[in-house]
Formats: sequence, structure tokens, C-alpha cells
Amino acid sequence: MEGRVIKPPALCPGDTIGIAAPASPFDREAFEQGVEVLQAMGFNVKIPDNLFKREGYLAGSDAERAALLMDLFCDGEVRAVLCARGGFGSMRLLPFLDFEAMGNHPKILVGFSDVTALLVSLYRKCGLVTFHGPMMTTLAKGSQATSDALMAAITAHSPLVLTPSRPVVLNPGHAAGPVIGGNLSTLSHLMGTPFELVLEGHLLFLEERGEAPYRIDRMLSQLHLGGRLDRVAGVILGSFEDCGALEEVYGIVKGVFQNRPVPVLAGFDIGHGEDNVTLPLGLWADLDTEDSDLRFLEPAVI
Repeated sequence: MEGRVIKPPALCPGDTIGIAAPASPFDREAFEQGVEVLQAMGFNVKIPDNLFKREGYLAGSDAERAALLMDLFCDGEVRAVLCARGGFGSMRLLPFLDFEAMGNHPKILVGFSDVTALLVSLYRKCGLVTFHGPMMTTLAKGSQATSDALMAAITAHSPLVLTPSRPVVLNPGHAAGPVIGGNLSTLSHLMGTPFELVLEGHLLFLEERGEAPYRIDRMLSQLHLGGRLDRVAGVILGSFEDCGALEEVYGIVKGVFQNRPVPVLAGFDIGHGEDNVTLPLGLWADLDTEDSDLRFLEPAVI
């Protein structure tokens, strides 16, 4: 899908958001609280009948979870799809999905963490702009900034500008390109599969939770040794929750890109923290370490 980008239609008050469960089972109370948040934002919420299925550490079989997601994409009533939870299992859906059909019914898809596999694969396979943002079980626990950023990303007809709350320049410079990425461990596990991302010319976004610095080093080393980072245009770092000392994590990333003209800007409130700003994936943006911001060149929705 080289060069082809599909932007989904924007949401309006009263539109319906369907809920998918592509990965692990989820807490029912946190889910219901998330429904209340979406309704307070002015949206209707569609809850599929089999959303609450459990099969071990998965929210139903692979075929069931994939069918639920496909049904929501092909449902004319549903204007956007929000994932219930990450955890594990999104990668297992990829062989079951009809990416051509999903590209022919472009809709907003929102999630993060394990859902990274779906977000980047939709961009890889059909050029759809997707949204790295909060899920149903994290919405109520998130900050007001999280809800406001989600609303802006999926409804606004003006380009977004994202600024890190605690900017740290690990490598100075300026670069432009489509933004892509997400959870580091999920991205590294896609290597060698038909769904692996082509990172050349892209602004690579990374975030993580619960991985020790040596594991982050291992995953980045895998990407580096495999040549996957050779032609990355720039790097955007989100939150690294429970990953040890942040300075150590930053030092690892800085070491990967030392002596290379690749701007690296850290400190964005995107990922597993209380603040989880929505980040469009697949859309062109400018990364400028002098101004410490990420400026998209066009709206994420049409």
C-alpha cells in the first residue's frame, strides 16, 4: 500500500462507537465507567453480544474476536471502533482479518499497548490512518487531558499539534514523515512477519510498560541489528511506565542513535500513564526538537 493513505470520517455528536475486544478479557466495572465517559462526550455506544466472552487469557477464540472486529467495521451504524483492552492477543487476529474490506469501510480505530498490532497492520496493509489512544477500561481512570485529546483527534478538522509535558531532547534536529509505531515489544515481535512495518522515512513512536531497561535494550538492539532503524526519519518517545529509571531508558535510546542525524524527542504523555494523548498513526507530521513539538500537516479525519 505504498503511498496510499486513507483517512476515516470524523465523528459528530450522536454518532455510534462500537466496542471491540481483540485481546484479553477485561474488568467489567472499568468497562462500564468507560461507557459513561463516551456517553458524556456525546456518543452512542454499541456493545456486541459476544463482547464479554472469555477463553483462558483471551476474550474469546481468535475467529470470534476477529469476526467481532470485522462486523463493527462493516456495520453502517458504527462510525468508530474503540478497543476494550489490550493485554495479549491482537497479533493472533491478523491472519483472520480482511484488510481490503476494512480499507473499503474506513473507520476510526482507537487503542494502544497490545492493540498496536492492529493499528500498524491496518496502516501497513491498507493505508488506514489509525489512532493510538485510550481504551474503554482506561478512559475513566485517565485524565481530562486524555479525554480532551481523544475528542480533538477524532472530531477536529484542523491539524493537531502535540507537545511533550516534560520535553527531553536526546538528539537535536528536525524531520518530517508519517508517524508510526506504538508499543515497543509488540513492534519488535512483528519482525519477520507479513505485518512488519517498513520504517524507512517514518517518524517512529515508541512507548512501553513493565519492561526492565535490559529488555528495552534487547528489543531496540534487535531492531537495530536487523537494519530496521537505519533509515528512520525521527523518533518520538512516549511514557515508559514501570521500566526503571527514565534516565537509563533514555540513555539506551540515545546510544542507538548516537552520531546519526536522527532527531529524538522524549517526554510525550502518550502510552500507559494517566495522561494518554491520542496520536494519529500513518499521518505526516513535522518533528522539531528546537520547538519541542510534533506538528501534523493535516487533520487526521475527513
